Amino acid sequence: QVQLVESGGGLVQAGGSLRLSCAASGRTFSSYYQGWFRQAPGREREFVAAISGSGRNTYYTDSVKGRFTISRDNAKNTVYLQMNSLKPEDTAIYYCAADRLFSRYVSDVNYWGQGTQVTVSS
Repeated sequence: QVQLVESGGGLVQAGGSLRLSCAASGRTFSSYYQGWFRQAPGREREFVAAISGSGRNTYYTDSVKGRFTISRDNAKNTVYLQMNSLKPEDTAIYYCAADRLFSRYVSDVNYWGQGTQVTVSS
């Protein structure tokens, strides 16, 4: 069983930065892919970024490449999402996710955090 708790959301102006954190429970943290998804009002939840258990492999959706960076600290059981050059269209609830296999699809993910709101004003 994996439990995930996000933090770090908030309100920021366009062009600004935020760093999200996701603290995970469980002794096998390093064996799980960790990822971030987001859901904007009236839209489906979508993949944002993911990182392999070792941290060597990262994956991003096209709209955030070059602006967002996912990383993890296995000693702290924590994954991060550094978000730079934020745009109003990045406004959403951001969810931390975990699973043993990598997937961009919501239906494949078994473990979710409660979500944290990110709002980018224009």
